[in-house]
Amino acid sequence: MTVYPPAPLTDQAMTAAEPAAPTDFIRAAVAEDNATGRFGGRVRTRFPPEPNGYLHIGHAKAICIDFGVAEEFGGQCNLRFDDTNPVKEEVEYVDGIMADIRWLGFQWAGEALFASDYFEQLYEYAEQLIRQGQAYVDDLTAEETRAYRGTLTEPGRESPYRNRTVQENLDLFRRMRAGEFAEGARTLRAKIDMASGNINLRDPVLYRILNTPHHRTGARWCIYPMYDFAHGQSDSLEQVTHSLCSLEYEDHRPLYDWFLDALAIYHPRQIEFARLNLSYTVMSKRKLRRLVQEGYVRGWDDPRMPTLSGLRRRGYTPEAIREFVRRVGVSKNASMAEIGLLEACLREDLNRRAPRVMGVLRPLRVVIENYPEGQVEELTAVNNPEDASAGTRPLPFARVLYIDQDDFRETPPPKYFRLSPGREVRLRYAYFIKCESVVKDPATGEVVELRCTYDPATRGGDAPDGRKVKATIHWLSAAHARPAEVRLYDRLFQDPDPEAADDFVANLKPDSLEVIANAWVEPSVAGAAAGRHFQFERLGYFSVDPDTTGEKLVFNRTVTLKDDWAKVQAKA
Repeated sequence: MTVYPPAPLTDQAMTAAEPAAPTDFIRAAVAEDNATGRFGGRVRTRFPPEPNGYLHIGHAKAICIDFGVAEEFGGQCNLRFDDTNPVKEEVEYVDGIMADIRWLGFQWAGEALFASDYFEQLYEYAEQLIRQGQAYVDDLTAEETRAYRGTLTEPGRESPYRNRTVQENLDLFRRMRAGEFAEGARTLRAKIDMASGNINLRDPVLYRILNTPHHRTGARWCIYPMYDFAHGQSDSLEQVTHSLCSLEYEDHRPLYDWFLDALAIYHPRQIEFARLNLSYTVMSKRKLRRLVQEGYVRGWDDPRMPTLSGLRRRGYTPEAIREFVRRVGVSKNASMAEIGLLEACLREDLNRRAPRVMGVLRPLRVVIENYPEGQVEELTAVNNPEDASAGTRPLPFARVLYIDQDDFRETPPPKYFRLSPGREVRLRYAYFIKCESVVKDPATGEVVELRCTYDPATRGGDAPDGRKVKATIHWLSAAHARPAEVRLYDRLFQDPDPEAADDFVANLKPDSLEVIANAWVEPSVAGAAAGRHFQFERLGYFSVDPDTTGEKLVFNRTVTLKDDWAKVQAKA
């Protein structure tokens, strides 16, 4: 029997570091194992994604736990792809998963590992179970197997093929490997207990026939191990000390224990935690794949998707996601985290790092009639009031400006203090201006231009005569502004629990994306690279999208300035 040795541990990993006091039950368990010498004082975890889709925000919690625990205890974390189903797995997903983990700020020990690295060893384990009388080749169809399995309240029935001899089972299993049988004709099953109260122990399938090439092993195999058979043994082969996984695997733990005990091999400790559920979000890769394949979104990295690639494209930062996971915490109880908390973590992070700039999404032309034609002056704008080291930038000011249409009302409603006929406001970093008249499109009656005057004595400050204004608005010099496309993303679903509906797509929000093709931004952002963050003053946080070209900048709204989560907390 070939034994694959685990990757060598570094000296650092062999001796656990002294972590801070445990902050949750997982870290308390690891600390206890170190204190008792259960694993010789070493800590090795693993993150075991299936490469059948892109990682989402729920996986971020598992990543932070798996890698974080190893790091805190001076150990190592393996990245192992549980690639046992060639029908759904692709190299694209392998590459995407590795990129997402690195983006979150983690690095696995050594090279990335694959369950397919252990296919030969897993096959030998299967033959060992057959020789021990603990596995058999079954001829039941998939439908018959499900029918024989029983229910949660009724025991299952034994297959008529369950008592084949060891020699017959070995012969059939080897012929399965040789490709003599059609796909689905036979399976290899463990012989455990068809009356068990744990349905996972009712003679689970270990191997099935799949005439599908594998993304790493090609056409070498036509039988593939089931996830449940490969998972625990892969942990064992890698000498994992603590198999940290989400709560849905708690009922699978007795099966993993049965395999390890029956094979008499190294036994990791499995600890389960509640998975991350997020309001207004679906976390099923199957459902996310449907959104992509049926065209509800533009791809796995659509900024409305909860995938890490989608969040990254939208402008989320790894620091904000890690802080969100920290605040959600680790528990055994399933719960729904509020998306407002995630957005609040993002605002806090971007508030510290994002430079402020001016952006006008729906421009309204303003002509300052008493400002000299052809004159341009350079004003000074603060890059980030939260970070004095960010410095300042020049901001051009001229006779013709753009303001946002929302900052003018011809007939202002009550408590509207922005620009209207005869009213004075402050232009951010500039002057007081007063609307003197309005120019309308004769065909539609739409306001297309404002004629204003300015007070030269108010540059960058208050009026010398002490008069006050009740509003400050943002603006751009029309001659210096740069064209931009701005994509306003909202939550993808209307209901906090979209999966509660019979068909989750019925909860899709019809206006989750608005594209503004003719927006303008200040000249300081010209040439900004994809992923660069900005706060458009008064409008929200935005990031540069990869669709940006030399001719036009493209921005994604990452998150609004309005913090609903703060209001929720204030009421609590």
